[in-house]
Amino acid sequence: MCPLAKLLEPRWERRKESRPGELTSAALDLFVEKGFAATRLEDVAKRAGVSKGTLYLYFDSKEELLKAVVREGIVAKLDEAEELVNRFTGTSADLLREILRRWWVELGATRLAGITKLMMAEAGNFPELARFYHSEVIERANRMLASAMKRGIESGEFRPVNLDYATRICCAPMVMLQLWRHSFGPCSADTIDPVAYVETHIDMLIHALRTDTAGKPT
Repeated sequence: MCPLAKLLEPRWERRKESRPGELTSAALDLFVEKGFAATRLEDVAKRAGVSKGTLYLYFDSKEELLKAVVREGIVAKLDEAEELVNRFTGTSADLLREILRRWWVELGATRLAGITKLMMAEAGNFPELARFYHSEVIERANRMLASAMKRGIESGEFRPVNLDYATRICCAPMVMLQLWRHSFGPCSADTIDPVAYVETHIDMLIHALRTDTAGKPT
């Protein structure tokens, strides 16, 4: 296409293609700021700069909008983490380090971390959404981490552990840091350096898993 023809291309077509992403971005902001129950679809549409009718062209309900936010943000990152586990050629300790560091940089330190707090707060009121989140995020994250740990066990790098619980114990400090960032963190004098926190967690986790440190006094 020549430059002039590109300039004359109808602008509404490009705008239409970008609308779903604008809507999920606006929804993420409002879900994190207000929670799920208090967020209205008209507020999402207004934040995105479209009409409520336009929003309904892409999403049938607020529940479907939240699912899209989760899938485009968190689930997409899980896809990348699973690919990393499958293609990683280094040690399993280095693999876990990479997974947890990416978790914080790409999720925990972003607006997406607020979804964790939202789901924990709203799960009892919206059980269908809780089941969705558990299936598409929590279970997948646990399977991905279990795969990384099993890799180390099979190579002899890690000692045998109960993977069902080891993955939950691995996740718990990371989830706590995300919750802290979106609750007490902004108003507490007890500051937490997230980088130091994550690195300390990684160090303790790897030390506990390695076969050459199993059973040794600390």
